[in-house]
Amino acid sequence: MKMKAILPFLLMSAMVLNGLAQQSKVPAGYTYGTSQVKKSPVSLDELKLLQQALLFGEEDVKYLRMSHDILKGQTNEILDVWYGFVASTPQLVYFFGNKTTGKPDGDYLAKVRERFAMWIVQTAEANYDQKWLDYQHEIGLRHHSIKKNKTDNVNSVPIINYRYIPALTIPVTTTLKPFLAKTGSSAQDVEKMHAAWVKSVLLQSILWGQPYINKGEF
Repeated sequence: MKMKAILPFLLMSAMVLNGLAQQSKVPAGYTYGTSQVKKSPVSLDELKLLQQALLFGEEDVKYLRMSHDILKGQTNEILDVWYGFVASTPQLVYFFGNKTTGKPDGDYLAKVRERFAMWIVQTAEANYDQKWLDYQHEIGLRHHSIKKNKTDNVNSVPIINYRYIPALTIPVTTTLKPFLAKTGSSAQDVEKMHAAWVKSVLLQSILWGQPYINKGEF
């Protein structure tokens, strides 16, 4: 799919997003911390073991939280960059396409974008409690055929192939680095915030893979 064919849909998504943001503080389909979210099959103890394997520790929590105030006012600009990358990568924008027409679904993109903005802030809050862990499972289900398309009631492709989920750790965190540096933090602090983000995004992408793995294999 050519870039020229995709950009109008992304622009429409941004317009829809702005309208929705003015109407409600809670994005459509954002169910974090509600009874609609099932408990994760991964325990908090297992989460800690996974964090240890990733060399993710208290210093990473500290630097993620340092990034919070830096990033919370830049989410739209960050998402412009990320959506631009998706738009220029046909194998990624495919997952937001209408299954019948093959064209990107602007409304779908806009709704996902609102929740994506919440995800940026949530990642920077670095609260690794049961609510957070449960919502990672919910996000994984929404990528998998179990719940793909159901949240937004769209007629899109039935699953996001898992291989692209951890792969996005690199473009997401690489393009985030300039935003971390925008408010005058020291070069050392920027590097540590960026390293913490790399670990956190990889951690989340691993957790999102649980629905894709056979029982007992995750």
